[in-house]
Amino acid sequence: MRILIVTQYFWPENFRINDLALGLFERGHEVTVYTGKPNYPEGRFFPGYGFFGRTRERYEGVEVLRVPLLPRGESSGLRLALNYVSFALLASVLAPLRVRGHVDAILVYEPSPITVGLPALVLKALKRAPLLFWVQDLWPESLAAADAVRARWILKAVEHLVRFIYRGCDLILVQSRAFVEPIKAFGIPAERIAYFPNSAEELYRSVAVAPDAPERARLPAGFCVMFAGNIGAAQDFETILAAAERLKSHPEVHWVVFGEGRLLPWVESEVKRRGLGHMIHLLGRHSVESMPRFFALADVMLVTLRKNPIFALTIPVKVQSYLACAKPIVAALDGEGARIVREAGAGISSASGDAEGLAQAVLAMYRMPEAERRAIGERGRRYFEQHFERGALLRRLEAWMSELAGPRS
Repeated sequence: MRILIVTQYFWPENFRINDLALGLFERGHEVTVYTGKPNYPEGRFFPGYGFFGRTRERYEGVEVLRVPLLPRGESSGLRLALNYVSFALLASVLAPLRVRGHVDAILVYEPSPITVGLPALVLKALKRAPLLFWVQDLWPESLAAADAVRARWILKAVEHLVRFIYRGCDLILVQSRAFVEPIKAFGIPAERIAYFPNSAEELYRSVAVAPDAPERARLPAGFCVMFAGNIGAAQDFETILAAAERLKSHPEVHWVVFGEGRLLPWVESEVKRRGLGHMIHLLGRHSVESMPRFFALADVMLVTLRKNPIFALTIPVKVQSYLACAKPIVAALDGEGARIVREAGAGISSASGDAEGLAQAVLAMYRMPEAERRAIGERGRRYFEQHFERGALLRRLEAWMSELAGPRS
């Protein structure tokens, strides 16, 4: 099939859609990605890119078509809104010029913003191709939950936009089963909604790290609690910091954080203010390829989400990566994320926002024999293979696309 993927984010930005596009290409499909200029998470264009430059390139065989947008900037809500609107507008206007030829199916990747659906609807009309919309974040709920928007009239306008986009889709894919009911509330029949969870890149697996490996020198000696991902409001670093404070009497417990995000400056200042510099280590962003080796050196992996009903519906994508690497998990999650950790027997989960519960979970893992932690991680890996294995999910997506495309494919 000729598959068009519409996404505001793509390589060299680090999102799961990169691997899915490669997976479809490896299975013999002709894949084109229609996307923006990379600027996430730093908020400025990646080296070699700019507003006008580099509009067409290849990513390991996948054709990438890029449209200009305004970079998201560092912290301004206005800049972020302009980033969303500029991509939606320019990608819609340029679609007839940039995307040429026949298309069998269109897949939209939506981790936020929902506005990525607008150019996809334009392309659906131009190409007369079925549209599959992969929902990673629920709008407008996630806007309110992250305090990004508080004005009720704006949230109401976004709600109307979401309804318009959803109703223009042939199939809505959800990364969490808990997303089904909120989407049905927009008048979408159940038969047009399908569960399609995230997987993890094949490089995420249990690996051996040599005694003299450079990764070892980057990590502190002691018990390592490792977090990898975005440092933002949704990740609830207030609870992580408060849990670390409660374990000050255990200086051998270290909290290692890989990643960047809009709240990184605040986290840095809080670590200093609270006197946690000897316990919390902010190591910045590293390549995806290096992460399994760092994970292998961690004693436990950490996942948190802010306490909010909307976040209780989601499965943080890092959960799949942790499971795939056979690492035990400590979590401060509600709802679906916590259910996955418990059902897999892959770790200990406390409630979102419960700093004391998170501290006690870390302490329980610290006191646990290493062999027992290893067995917990292996249970998580088996659960990953049963529920999130990459090949099985790709085959499921192919079947939906083929059915919707019908004879045209």
